[in-house]
Amino acid sequence: MENSNIALLVLTMAHGSLQYWPHRRAQRRLPRARANPKIKEQTMASLVAFKVGMTHLMMVDDSDSPSKNQEISRACTLLEVPRMEVYGIRLYGKDPLTHYKTTKTEVLNKSVAQKLNIKKIQHDESKLDSFKQRIGDYTDAAALVVAYPKDLKGAEQNHPVKFESAVGGNTVQEKFDFVTKFLGKEIKATDVFKPGEYVDVMAITKGKGWAGPIKRFGVKRNFHKATNKIRHGGPLGAFGSGKVFYSIPRAGQMGFNYRTEHNKRLLKLGAKADADKVNVSGGYLNYGLISNDYIVVDGSVGGPAKRMVRLRKSIRNRNLKGVKEPKIQYISK
Repeated sequence: MENSNIALLVLTMAHGSLQYWPHRRAQRRLPRARANPKIKEQTMASLVAFKVGMTHLMMVDDSDSPSKNQEISRACTLLEVPRMEVYGIRLYGKDPLTHYKTTKTEVLNKSVAQKLNIKKIQHDESKLDSFKQRIGDYTDAAALVVAYPKDLKGAEQNHPVKFESAVGGNTVQEKFDFVTKFLGKEIKATDVFKPGEYVDVMAITKGKGWAGPIKRFGVKRNFHKATNKIRHGGPLGAFGSGKVFYSIPRAGQMGFNYRTEHNKRLLKLGAKADADKVNVSGGYLNYGLISNDYIVVDGSVGGPAKRMVRLRKSIRNRNLKGVKEPKIQYISK
């Protein structure tokens, strides 16, 4: 009896993907970036946008596939970019005892910080020179960016979104000077990305609520004599085991997880004035009309419409061979 249970356990464990574990709900609606690419050029590493919907376009195939230089159809996702501005600089140093990277200080733009209702401003722009003289005490510098989704008609979000973006550069001095140049100013997607560039797309997937093991992990239905439970997950382990292993498919929360897709190509970076070129009559389903700058991404993007998406410079260096701007012939409306 015990051997048969073990055999059933092995069969049950073989189903379902263990690539992502644990299966749990995302803690925040802002997609997280656990790692940042090493960029030599002085630029921002990530921005945020909001998912609009999907369509398709016709473009000239510039890859090395058999359809090279021919017109092909590609499914694509449209993202709307909110107005963003840099409101501060975050400087990092190393803890003298543990040698781990710790936050040392923040330099904020006073006008933007007051607009964001940040009451406690330790350091403002007037003290930038003093931090520049002590730049050798720090190991890294990052930009503090705020996005205003209130300007987007389809996003239906009023409160601003604050996030940290890594900055490219060879030294901390170069990163500090770059963020200082943009401090208190608006930053656009065209300042960070180029058409044809490969980026990493971080999003939170669609939430599907509580789901059983069949829908959640794809295990098979039990046969008709299996203790009157057809959609049961099967045995939870051997008789002698004192716990249930994490790899056993069980019911629980499905979806609404952090997910990152690497090397998604940006096909087009559109301006606010050109929004009519991609707007469909009546607006996109569950979103509406695009009223600001937009980005066209090749393929699909995780999450439903109105979901916040984070775009990051490719961490796997797909752009080393150069960035080729695609030739788009037609965008379906």
